[in-house]
Amino acid sequence: MSSRFPRRRRPRAAYPVLLLLAPVLAAGCGAPPPNRTPGAGWVAPTGMVTGGQPAGTPVGPSAPPVTPAASTRPAASPSPTRTGLRHVFPVRAGNVAYHPTHSAYPGTDIFADCGEPVVAVTDGTVLEVSRVDRFDKRGPLGPYNGGLSVSLLGDDGVRYYGSHLSAIADGIDAGTRVRAGKQLGRVGRTGNANNVCHLHFGLSPQCSGRGDWWIRRGVVWPARYLDSWRRGGNREPAAEVAAWRREHGCPKAPKSGGGGG
Repeated sequence: MSSRFPRRRRPRAAYPVLLLLAPVLAAGCGAPPPNRTPGAGWVAPTGMVTGGQPAGTPVGPSAPPVTPAASTRPAASPSPTRTGLRHVFPVRAGNVAYHPTHSAYPGTDIFADCGEPVVAVTDGTVLEVSRVDRFDKRGPLGPYNGGLSVSLLGDDGVRYYGSHLSAIADGIDAGTRVRAGKQLGRVGRTGNANNVCHLHFGLSPQCSGRGDWWIRRGVVWPARYLDSWRRGGNREPAAEVAAWRREHGCPKAPKSGGGGG
């Protein structure tokens, strides 16, 4: 006996459609869900930064390791942190003179008229500033010999020290960032300068950074670097200063304060 009602057809399974749509949906995801590590072969979309890697770099277990740029690698002390920095002569004056030797320890006295500008030798950060002349011939000799002074930690890892200044420039304080050629002060005769206008100039590594006056005043001879900078050259002291640090470390203060800066 036939029914007046049409026979209902069974609905077809949707699985083939879903299987066909799966690749399309996956392609539109663009990035893995949050809190998941991208799988091998995944590529960062344009403009997306992934842990310091540029966009478009494959990431994941099979991705090649990315080496940080040289400027972001931590420098192994006491090696220089940067090389190739611009260096300039520390006194901006036409009439200057200096001798390649110095009494008691390595350093150079740069003779110029009082008031001539003293400038930063290279890019760096000011470490110490002494705006008060505490030198007294009755002692102690050593800690206050420099009178008014500025020490600068260059971005090359070298500490550049200038003393016997007549004045410190405004805005020059510990922590101040300066560029090569920035005025730090003026030539003077404060401290143990024997009443002669000059800049005591010293090269050293940073040890404690404060109070190590016997190292700060100079540990390697500056004359050959000064010769280069005065001619417009760029001879760098970083390697020699780092080698001195590796050999000597940070020795204690001498029993005798010595003369000069």
